[in-house]
Amino acid sequence: MKIKFYPNLYVGQGIKNPNKVKWKLRHNAGQLKIYVIALAQGNDQLEIYHCAFLQQKYYKKHPPYIIGIANGHEEAIEIVVDIAKAAMARDGYPDLKKFLFPEND
Repeated sequence: MKIKFYPNLYVGQGIKNPNKVKWKLRHNAGQLKIYVIALAQGNDQLEIYHCAFLQQKYYKKHPPYIIGIANGHEEAIEIVVDIAKAAMARDGYPDLKKFLFPEND
């Protein structure tokens, strides 16, 4: 599985060693409390799911583009809210994909 990570990866405060978490995600190592924030494949903006979902066959063929990692679901939600607030402050509307990838306009 070739997971790609956002260059300016959002990392929750509960993550003590982001490189170790990324390594474990790439190697399907179990992590009980780790949630990922990924780009949605469809029209949605971002998706939040537990890292165990990455072990499903679908994700082996269609690896996600990870925008952030969090220690728990609540922290993942906080990260998405922070991204939305930053998008609103900069652009005046919450288009998260446009905020994260302004060069794609």
